[in-house]
Amino acid sequence: MLAVLIAAAVVGDNGDGQDGFGAERAWFYVTLLTIGYLVSRGLAKAGSRHEDQ
Repeated sequence: MLAVLIAAAVVGDNGDGQDGFGAERAWFYVTLLTIGYLVSRGLAKAGSRHEDQ
């Protein structure tokens, strides 16, 4: 996730006045990555068995 934010800061303006990879798109990707991570962790926890003693 940090790499997405760094990429957005480094890429910047693409020369024709439009932002090549702006903050809005970067935060959108960070949100998608976070949701994917949380879902994968939930599935991993659901598949693990813990026997209470």
